[in-house]
Amino acid sequence: MKPSEAQLSPNFYANSCPNALSTIRTSIGTALAKDPTLAAALIRLEFHDCFVHGCDASILLDTTEKTVPPNVSTRGYEAVDAAKAAVEAVCPGVVSCADVLAVAARDASAYTGGPSWDVKLGRRDSTSAYPDEVLTNLPYFKDDLQTLIDLFGRKGLGPRDMVALSGAHTLGQAQCFTFRDRIHGGNVTDIDDGFASDLRRQCPTVGGDSTLAAMDLTPDKFDNNYFRNIVQKKGLLKTDQVLFSGGLTDSIVVEYSRIPANFNVDFAAAMIKMGDLQPLTGSAGQIRRTCGAVNN
Repeated sequence: MKPSEAQLSPNFYANSCPNALSTIRTSIGTALAKDPTLAAALIRLEFHDCFVHGCDASILLDTTEKTVPPNVSTRGYEAVDAAKAAVEAVCPGVVSCADVLAVAARDASAYTGGPSWDVKLGRRDSTSAYPDEVLTNLPYFKDDLQTLIDLFGRKGLGPRDMVALSGAHTLGQAQCFTFRDRIHGGNVTDIDDGFASDLRRQCPTVGGDSTLAAMDLTPDKFDNNYFRNIVQKKGLLKTDQVLFSGGLTDSIVVEYSRIPANFNVDFAAAMIKMGDLQPLTGSAGQIRRTCGAVNN
């Protein structure tokens, strides 16, 4: 499943729904003003959607796909539903949920000080979910570097794309159970002692699984602190720190830690590339009226 250029265009709704993008932006901005943590959730939701059977809004269906780990902790569905409802009020039956989600992820990045980009549009929505494909297509928080490179490579995304997309972890928080082994493991050497000690006070060896820790020092701001942390051995998850572990991605992490503009450019490019993953176009799929259910 690699990127496809099929029939997607930033101008897809120029005639059929010219106010689509501004309507989505206003709705998402309202949601983020109430809860800034939704920015990380929306970008993550787009990633989890695109990596499982393509960018088709299958994750938004109120079925089993969203309940399979690691999707069980995904959030932001209500914000997407609200944006879709706002667009439906302006242009009923025109704009897909897949496109609403893609635009919402872009708007979340821009809202938090990150890059913006021209979202390619024209995706249609799936009529089914794909729970059996979740575990084999999404990264696991204990994956090593080569496993991540291989996983992204199967999507047509190279190591630089992978590191840039991982930089979305500049936003948001992670639950204790995802980094417990990293801070309590006796043989873990790729973590700063003081950083680990601080985390151990929040995340004990037993209990507190859902206790949250920030992914970087500025969890509601899109910046390059994520990469600066990794260089200092302060990556929260194993999958964060392996990006700077003596492998071929070290130089990319150092570059992004020093030149935030390069990170921003590459993140935008990688999001566009990811958005091309196996879209439904033409007469495939449908334009759902509500994102949680297929049309009757």
